[in-house]
Amino acid sequence: MKTSTLTSDALLLLTATIWGFAFVAQRAGMDYVGPFTYNGVRFALGCLSLAPLLPGSRHAAVGAALPPAGRRLFLVGGGALGIVLFIAASLQQVALLYTTAGKAGFITGLYVVIVPLCGLFWGRRPGVGTVIGALLAAVGLYLLSVTASVEMEFGDGLVLVSAFFWAAQVLLVAWLSPRVNPVRLAFYQFAVCSLLSLAAAFCFEAVSWSGIRAAALPILYGGILSVGVAYTLQVVAQRDAHPAHASILMSLEAVFAALGGWLVLDERMNLRGLLGCGLMLTGMVVSQVWGLRLRRSGGGG
Repeated sequence: MKTSTLTSDALLLLTATIWGFAFVAQRAGMDYVGPFTYNGVRFALGCLSLAPLLPGSRHAAVGAALPPAGRRLFLVGGGALGIVLFIAASLQQVALLYTTAGKAGFITGLYVVIVPLCGLFWGRRPGVGTVIGALLAAVGLYLLSVTASVEMEFGDGLVLVSAFFWAAQVLLVAWLSPRVNPVRLAFYQFAVCSLLSLAAAFCFEAVSWSGIRAAALPILYGGILSVGVAYTLQVVAQRDAHPAHASILMSLEAVFAALGGWLVLDERMNLRGLLGCGLMLTGMVVSQVWGLRLRRSGGGG
């Protein structure tokens, strides 16, 4: 195996680890601040951490160097992306008041199955791997989140809805990235998400500087490591990463969320929950790797 591939795999594994443990930071931070306050400050820090990577003058406006048509696409598309990110992140953060970091990590990870299924809206028939992955993930979700009274727990339901918005965010990024600078786009969407989150915080929460200071460590982790550092690592790593390796390694985010919940927050899962997590992880990997294998062999489905 090439050294560049090994390096990329290591960086992707580190990225998945950072993102997985971010669920722990998100839960811990809400011991001191509300969910909107946490997200508002977190994404503001994410913007600051990406600022040195912006192309062109550090003092120029984010979209200033673009031609008029590109600027309109950037402002409208990036604004829509920021709104979708705000909805996804808000639902996930509020859900963590009612569910565990481990469960939230696995349910959020379902976006990797939802994204290819969304192709149905464009007349694209999902492949066999996507269907198998979706079925495995659905059974796993039932085992993990549905109670004996056949009702989904409230927090898990919120995370599930957020997974659809994460999928929409991925699709928007995929469409916009080839058309605008990805670092500018990331900075802009984080800025929009931060402003909307802070506006919601001042409307619905008691925002205090003492609470933010008390939650400083989880906020710093969520803002600088999860948003700034991990985003940069992902961009660098995927230049040389094997697509199948990237899919599997990024799916491990859910595993690290569960591991972090167990190690740091003393969260526990019963055998039914563990089996559900295993099926969901299998579904995520199958959905990604099957399609890659068929594309490399020239097959369809």
